Amino acid sequence: MVQGHDKPGPVNMKENALLDDTVAIVTGGTRGIGRSIVLAACREGADCAFTYAKESGMADSLAREARDLGRRAVPFQLDARDFEGTKLFIEEVKKEFGKLDFLVNNAGITRDKSLMMMSKEDWAEVIDTDLTGVFNTTRACIITFLKQKSGNIVNISSVSGIHPMPGQVNYAAAKAGVIGFTKSLAKEVAPYNIRVNAVAPGFIDTDMTAGLGEKYREKVTEMVPLERFGAPDEVAQAVVFLLSDKSRYITGEVLQIDGGLGM
Repeated sequence: MVQGHDKPGPVNMKENALLDDTVAIVTGGTRGIGRSIVLAACREGADCAFTYAKESGMADSLAREARDLGRRAVPFQLDARDFEGTKLFIEEVKKEFGKLDFLVNNAGITRDKSLMMMSKEDWAEVIDTDLTGVFNTTRACIITFLKQKSGNIVNISSVSGIHPMPGQVNYAAAKAGVIGFTKSLAKEVAPYNIRVNAVAPGFIDTDMTAGLGEKYREKVTEMVPLERFGAPDEVAQAVVFLLSDKSRYITGEVLQIDGGLGM
């Protein structure tokens, strides 16, 4: 459901913007990495449609921030697991903005626990949101991209999909699946001038990591060569690079943004 149609405020876009006059979809856009991606894309000249699950107040606030940047960011309430709802969402976006250039699949959840304690629901919710959600949105966009022979997709995976931590078999499986999805689709659609890449963040300061205990944070920080957690905007800047023409000869790649943790 679309939540607002406010007109942009005064244009506050930098010169030589990387995404000038484009339209991007960002799933899971109200928090953490997703929110930073929306704002980074707007600063580089894009208009955005972003999805959220429940946080309508945060969604409206983000839309206002984009308007202050002179861009449009329109929120849509959507469950990433809803295949039919996702198709309707994509059609609404195309009607709202008149075109579609980019897709960033960011929506995701965690249900961390040991396998012996993991319920079927814990498994299914993470797989259906983090992996099937990527399928749902990409499947709904791909026909448009194929017809126009252009498009760019960035999937948010995780370092957990490459170097998993214990207690995350559901999350690691989903994020590893996103990497396989990315590489296979990149080969499939490259002849149509469509690029597909992924980023794999490590430990980033978001709501998802806010609940980690202090001792665990210290332990993890010691494992990171750069000796700190990343910032959401550091991931967002990498996503903007992959969306832009600066990366026009890159497809099928997974960019780890983890402070060296993967080493």
